[in-house]
Amino acid sequence: MAQANERNHSVDISTHTIFIPGATSGIGLALALRLKAAGSTVIIGGRRTALLEQLAKEHDFSTVRIDTADPASVLTARDEVLAQYPNVDTLIAMAGIMAAEDVHSADFLVTAESTVVTNVLGPIRLIAAFVEHLQAQADAAIITVSSGLAHTPVAAFPTYNGSKAFIHRFTDTLRLQLADTSIQVLEIVPPGVRTDLTPGQAEFEHFLPLDAFVDEVVTLLQAQDGSEILVEAVKPMRFAEVNGAYDQMVAAINPGL
Repeated sequence: MAQANERNHSVDISTHTIFIPGATSGIGLALALRLKAAGSTVIIGGRRTALLEQLAKEHDFSTVRIDTADPASVLTARDEVLAQYPNVDTLIAMAGIMAAEDVHSADFLVTAESTVVTNVLGPIRLIAAFVEHLQAQADAAIITVSSGLAHTPVAAFPTYNGSKAFIHRFTDTLRLQLADTSIQVLEIVPPGVRTDLTPGQAEFEHFLPLDAFVDEVVTLLQAQDGSEILVEAVKPMRFAEVNGAYDQMVAAINPGL
């Protein structure tokens, strides 16, 4: 097998069989629609059966119910997906929630634990469930989703920031260990995007429109020569510390602090 530093990281988005849990809204759904339109077979997962049925009807998606907070649900969903699509070769681990916390009070712990279960354990469980299958495919990929906030934090979301920092470093390490396999390991690093991840976020004019973000991601997936999918809007956050601009960038995204 090729070593990680010798690989072409581009992804032919017209030929893969892709499972995207957490794809019933926002970035996950938009990406699923683009990949399906390009010709790939896309299976989406989510917790809400009624919504899955609606998306299947509207967009002809194959769907599976999955709750990444429940280890048994992850394994059941994997078995269901692979029974119907034994050629699945790409996993996009989209699981993520974002909730504000005030660490002045111990009450923040409830939110923090929920965030870790979804944002950290969710992707780990998904990767553990599919990694052996993916190694048996001739051309496979695991794609994680971190955030620019993994590199430049916003004060209101400490555990979210930390969870995405974990995903970034875990992905780096996963790539090292899987360098002797057929699995490419890529990381999508979103900036602020106009979705419903937090209340009112879809209306934030300084965030990147969802369609523009997904357009750029798909272009980068097809032409990527590195392991991180970095749209232009996220680069100031991603490289703030490297460029000596960390304090300025923290101040810019935390006005009033």
